[in-house]
Amino acid sequence: MPAHHDRTPLLPLSLSVGPPFRTPRVTLRLSGAIRGACVGAVLALAMVVAAPAVQAQAPTAPPAPAAPAADDKSSLGSLWSSPAWSAPEPWRTDKWYLQFAYYTLHFNPDPDHQQSYLVDLSYGLDETWLEGQWIVGLSLFQNSFGQFSQYLYGALKWRPWKGHPPFYVKVSAGLLHGYKDEYRDKIPFNGNGIAPAIIPSVGYCWGRYCGEFVLLGGSAALFTVGMTIP
Repeated sequence: MPAHHDRTPLLPLSLSVGPPFRTPRVTLRLSGAIRGACVGAVLALAMVVAAPAVQAQAPTAPPAPAAPAADDKSSLGSLWSSPAWSAPEPWRTDKWYLQFAYYTLHFNPDPDHQQSYLVDLSYGLDETWLEGQWIVGLSLFQNSFGQFSQYLYGALKWRPWKGHPPFYVKVSAGLLHGYKDEYRDKIPFNGNGIAPAIIPSVGYCWGRYCGEFVLLGGSAALFTVGMTIP
Protein backbone atom coordinates (compact mmCIF):
# COMPACT_ATOMS: atom_id res chain seq x y z
CA MET A 1 0.00 0.00 0.00
CA PRO A 2 1.56 3.25 -1.00
CA ALA A 3 2.63 5.70 1.68
CA HIS A 4 0.32 8.60 2.31
CA HIS A 5 1.75 12.04 1.57
CA ASP A 6 0.27 15.29 2.96
CA ARG A 7 -0.36 17.49 -0.04
CA THR A 8 -1.77 20.47 1.85
CA PRO A 9 -0.49 23.60 0.04
CA LEU A 10 1.75 26.10 1.87
CA LEU A 11 -0.39 29.11 2.58
CA PRO A 12 0.39 32.44 4.22
CA LEU A 13 0.19 32.46 7.96
CA SER A 14 -2.94 34.53 7.89
CA LEU A 15 -4.68 32.05 5.65
CA SER A 16 -3.44 28.88 7.29
CA VAL A 17 -5.80 26.69 9.08
CA GLY A 18 -5.82 26.88 12.80
CA PRO A 19 -5.80 29.68 15.39
CA PRO A 20 -4.05 32.92 14.29
CA PHE A 21 -0.53 33.78 15.60
CA ARG A 22 -0.59 36.43 18.41
CA THR A 23 2.44 38.59 19.32
CA PRO A 24 3.23 38.45 23.03
CA ARG A 25 2.31 41.57 25.04
CA VAL A 26 5.89 42.08 26.25
CA THR A 27 7.09 42.33 22.66
CA LEU A 28 4.39 44.88 21.81
CA ARG A 29 5.31 47.04 24.76
CA LEU A 30 9.00 46.98 23.87
CA SER A 31 8.34 47.91 20.26
CA GLY A 32 6.08 50.80 21.36
CA ALA A 33 8.72 52.10 23.72
CA ILE A 34 11.34 51.96 20.99
CA ARG A 35 9.11 53.86 18.57
CA GLY A 36 8.35 56.46 21.24
CA ALA A 37 12.04 56.92 22.01
CA CYS A 38 12.85 57.38 18.33
CA VAL A 39 10.11 59.97 17.88
CA GLY A 40 11.25 61.85 21.00
CA ALA A 41 14.86 61.87 19.80
CA VAL A 42 13.81 63.28 16.42
CA LEU A 43 11.73 66.02 18.04
CA ALA A 44 14.55 66.93 20.43
CA LEU A 45 17.02 67.14 17.54
CA ALA A 46 14.61 69.38 15.62
CA MET A 47 14.25 71.70 18.60
CA VAL A 48 18.03 71.97 19.04
CA VAL A 49 18.47 72.86 15.36
CA ALA A 50 15.65 75.43 15.40
CA ALA A 51 16.62 77.11 18.70
CA PRO A 52 19.35 79.46 17.31
CA ALA A 53 17.06 80.73 14.58
CA VAL A 54 14.25 81.41 17.04
CA GLN A 55 16.64 83.17 19.40
CA ALA A 56 17.96 85.36 16.60
CA GLN A 57 14.41 86.44 15.69
CA ALA A 58 13.39 87.12 19.29
CA PRO A 59 13.25 90.84 20.19
CA THR A 60 16.17 92.09 22.26
CA ALA A 61 15.23 93.05 25.82
CA PRO A 62 15.93 96.69 26.75
CA PRO A 63 19.11 97.14 28.81
CA ALA A 64 18.70 97.47 32.55
CA PRO A 65 19.03 101.02 33.87
CA ALA A 66 22.49 101.84 35.14
CA ALA A 67 22.92 102.04 38.88
CA PRO A 68 23.36 105.55 40.22
CA ALA A 69 26.95 106.61 40.76
CA ALA A 70 28.22 106.41 44.31
CA ASP A 71 28.63 109.65 46.19
CA ASP A 72 32.27 110.79 46.47
CA LYS A 73 31.63 112.00 49.98
CA SER A 74 30.63 108.56 51.21
CA SER A 75 33.89 107.06 49.85
CA LEU A 76 35.90 109.68 51.52
CA GLY A 77 33.90 109.38 54.89
CA SER A 78 34.58 105.44 54.84
CA LEU A 79 38.37 105.96 55.20
CA TRP A 80 37.87 107.14 58.79
CA SER A 81 34.38 105.84 59.63
CA SER A 82 33.24 109.34 60.42
CA PRO A 83 30.96 111.60 58.34
CA ALA A 84 33.02 114.69 59.19
CA TRP A 85 36.05 113.34 57.32
CA SER A 86 34.15 113.49 54.03
CA ALA A 87 33.41 117.19 54.36
CA PRO A 88 34.72 119.11 51.34
CA GLU A 89 35.66 122.06 53.59
CA PRO A 90 36.77 120.52 56.91
CA TRP A 91 37.64 123.90 58.46
CA ARG A 92 33.90 124.69 58.45
CA THR A 93 32.67 121.44 59.97
CA ASP A 94 35.42 120.16 62.28
CA LYS A 95 35.42 121.64 65.76
CA TRP A 96 38.81 120.70 67.14
CA TYR A 97 42.16 121.99 65.91
CA LEU A 98 45.56 120.73 67.14
CA GLN A 99 48.76 122.56 66.23
CA PHE A 100 52.48 122.48 67.06
CA ALA A 101 55.18 125.15 66.96
CA TYR A 102 58.22 124.20 64.97
CA TYR A 103 60.21 127.44 64.74
CA THR A 104 60.45 130.79 66.57
CA LEU A 105 61.95 133.85 64.93
CA HIS A 106 63.32 136.41 67.44
CA PHE A 107 63.47 139.96 66.11
CA ASN A 108 66.06 141.01 68.74
CA PRO A 109 68.22 137.96 69.45
CA ASP A 110 69.43 137.53 73.02
CA PRO A 111 72.04 135.07 74.36
CA ASP A 112 69.36 133.69 76.71
CA HIS A 113 66.88 132.96 73.91
CA GLN A 114 65.91 129.38 73.14
CA GLN A 115 63.64 127.81 70.59
CA SER A 116 60.05 127.57 71.81
CA TYR A 117 58.05 124.34 71.66
CA LEU A 118 54.28 124.68 71.67
CA VAL A 119 51.22 122.42 71.70
CA ASP A 120 47.90 124.17 71.18
CA LEU A 121 44.40 122.69 71.23
CA SER A 122 41.37 124.81 70.33
CA TYR A 123 37.65 124.31 69.83
CA GLY A 124 35.50 126.21 67.33
CA LEU A 125 32.09 127.32 68.58
CA ASP A 126 28.99 127.86 66.46
CA GLU A 127 28.62 131.42 67.78
CA THR A 128 29.95 134.37 65.80
CA TRP A 129 30.68 137.98 66.57
CA LEU A 130 31.64 140.76 64.16
CA GLU A 131 31.31 138.11 61.42
CA GLY A 132 34.06 136.05 63.05
CA GLN A 133 33.82 132.58 64.57
CA TRP A 134 34.39 132.25 68.30
CA ILE A 135 37.21 129.91 69.36
CA VAL A 136 38.46 128.86 72.80
CA GLY A 137 41.80 127.20 73.39
CA LEU A 138 44.78 126.39 75.57
CA SER A 139 48.47 126.56 74.64
CA LEU A 140 51.20 124.73 76.55
CA PHE A 141 54.69 125.81 75.56
CA GLN A 142 58.27 126.42 76.54
CA ASN A 143 58.92 130.14 76.36
CA SER A 144 61.97 131.79 74.88
CA PHE A 145 63.81 131.41 78.19
CA GLY A 146 63.20 127.70 78.68
CA GLN A 147 60.31 128.04 81.16
CA PHE A 148 57.12 126.00 80.98
CA SER A 149 54.23 128.41 80.26
CA GLN A 150 50.50 128.41 79.53
CA TYR A 151 48.14 130.58 77.51
CA LEU A 152 44.38 130.32 78.04
CA TYR A 153 42.46 132.30 75.44
CA GLY A 154 39.40 133.09 73.41
CA ALA A 155 39.70 134.11 69.77
CA LEU A 156 37.83 135.28 66.70
CA LYS A 157 38.60 133.79 63.29
CA TRP A 158 37.68 135.46 60.00
CA ARG A 159 37.86 134.27 56.42
CA PRO A 160 37.94 137.62 54.62
CA TRP A 161 38.15 136.25 51.07
CA LYS A 162 34.96 134.43 50.15
CA GLY A 163 36.53 133.23 46.93
CA HIS A 164 39.47 131.77 48.84
CA PRO A 165 38.16 130.38 52.15
CA PRO A 166 41.28 128.36 53.14
CA PHE A 167 42.94 131.64 54.10
CA TYR A 168 42.02 133.03 57.53
CA VAL A 169 42.89 135.73 60.04
CA LYS A 170 42.71 135.11 63.81
CA VAL A 171 43.07 137.35 66.86
CA SER A 172 43.24 135.77 70.32
CA ALA A 173 43.12 137.39 73.76
CA GLY A 174 43.71 135.70 77.09
CA LEU A 175 45.91 135.16 80.12
CA LEU A 176 49.58 134.26 79.93
CA HIS A 177 51.42 132.50 82.75
CA GLY A 178 54.93 131.10 83.18
CA TYR A 179 57.42 134.00 82.89
CA LYS A 180 59.08 133.92 86.27
CA ASP A 181 62.07 135.11 88.29
CA GLU A 182 64.53 137.24 86.35
CA TYR A 183 62.38 136.92 83.21
CA ARG A 184 59.19 138.20 84.83
CA ASP A 185 59.52 141.62 83.19
CA LYS A 186 60.03 140.22 79.70
CA ILE A 187 56.27 140.59 79.13
CA PRO A 188 54.24 143.65 80.21
CA PHE A 189 51.68 143.67 83.05
CA ASN A 190 53.21 140.57 84.63
CA GLY A 191 53.35 141.86 88.16
CA ASN A 192 51.66 138.85 89.81
CA GLY A 193 52.89 136.16 87.36
CA ILE A 194 49.79 136.31 85.11
CA ALA A 195 49.68 138.80 82.26
CA PRO A 196 47.05 139.67 79.63
CA ALA A 197 47.99 139.05 76.02
CA ILE A 198 46.60 139.80 72.57
CA ILE A 199 48.08 137.71 69.75
CA PRO A 200 47.23 138.08 66.03
CA SER A 201 47.93 135.39 63.44
CA VAL A 202 47.22 134.42 59.83
CA GLY A 203 46.87 130.91 58.44
CA TYR A 204 46.17 128.80 55.41
CA CYS A 205 44.66 125.31 55.15
CA TRP A 206 45.39 122.52 52.69
CA GLY A 207 42.39 120.29 53.22
CA ARG A 208 42.66 119.14 56.83
CA TYR A 209 46.18 120.51 57.44
CA CYS A 210 47.00 124.14 58.18
CA GLY A 211 50.01 126.36 58.65
CA GLU A 212 49.96 129.50 60.80
CA PHE A 213 52.16 132.56 61.28
CA VAL A 214 51.76 133.95 64.83
CA LEU A 215 53.00 137.44 65.73
CA LEU A 216 54.23 137.69 69.34
CA GLY A 217 54.19 141.45 69.75
CA GLY A 218 57.34 143.19 68.60
CA SER A 219 59.72 140.57 69.95
CA ALA A 220 59.17 137.38 67.94
CA ALA A 221 57.08 135.39 65.48
CA LEU A 222 56.01 131.78 65.74
CA PHE A 223 55.42 129.28 62.94
CA THR A 224 53.02 126.41 63.54
CA VAL A 225 51.55 123.44 61.70
CA GLY A 226 48.33 121.69 62.67
CA MET A 227 45.29 119.72 61.59
CA THR A 228 41.56 119.80 62.18
CA ILE A 229 40.01 116.92 64.14
CA PRO A 230 36.38 115.80 63.61
